[in-house]
Amino acid sequence: MSNKNHPFHLVDVSPWPILGALGAMTTMMGIIKWFHQYNNNLMMIGLLITSLIMFQWWRDITREGTFQGHHTYMVTIGLRWGMILFITSEVFFFLSFFWGFFHSSLSPTIEIGMIWPPKSIETFNPIQIPLLNTLILLTSGLTVTWAHHGLMENNYNQSIQGLMLTVILGVYFTILQAYEYLEASFTISDSVYGSSFFMATGFHGLHVIIGTTFLLICLIRLYKNHFSAYHHFGFEAAAWYWHFVDVVWLFLYISIYWWGK
Repeated sequence: MSNKNHPFHLVDVSPWPILGALGAMTTMMGIIKWFHQYNNNLMMIGLLITSLIMFQWWRDITREGTFQGHHTYMVTIGLRWGMILFITSEVFFFLSFFWGFFHSSLSPTIEIGMIWPPKSIETFNPIQIPLLNTLILLTSGLTVTWAHHGLMENNYNQSIQGLMLTVILGVYFTILQAYEYLEASFTISDSVYGSSFFMATGFHGLHVIIGTTFLLICLIRLYKNHFSAYHHFGFEAAAWYWHFVDVVWLFLYISIYWWGK
């Protein structure tokens, strides 16, 4: 392999795919056990296994791209298409939640009184915490773009500042959403409204946590000088993901918090 005559990276034999699959299967079985037997021990073990595998697998990918020089131009094109297809799959994931929400809200059934929101559901005021969270995510989109431009212009300090602000805003959003959930007058089991609301906003909140972690790892890598002005797709992928999270929230805010009130 030291004399290869192509620009592609043929990865080394790795234990992480099979172990990652086993960790995901353990997590799934643990969730089923939690739902039926109200015991989450197996789920927590599965999540721990999956988290450890993710850490070590992505550590290897970081080494390949940063220190070993395997991420050539052709390889990064493949990585870009992979990220584009991943985000496309996420778009359709959230589309299903919006489909379910509009199906129930545009023609409410007799079981919920043929009105929307259903009786006894006290909705959130869209100009309070939801509006603040909208401003936070829009601002975080600006700061991550600022960090990206700083990186492309070799302005290390601006990149660090912009990325740090983005991570702080992501954490702030999560704290406010957790507070909103604690103050909610309804639960996920309160009619189709509660199910639609908590499934859509809850999965978005999970994506915010994932995106914040993604950007935090990029911040650590930036501190360690892993990125250059021309070679920083790891950061670019995190920025794409974060912009996707921003756009989904705008649709959630307009449809569920404001229109569906």
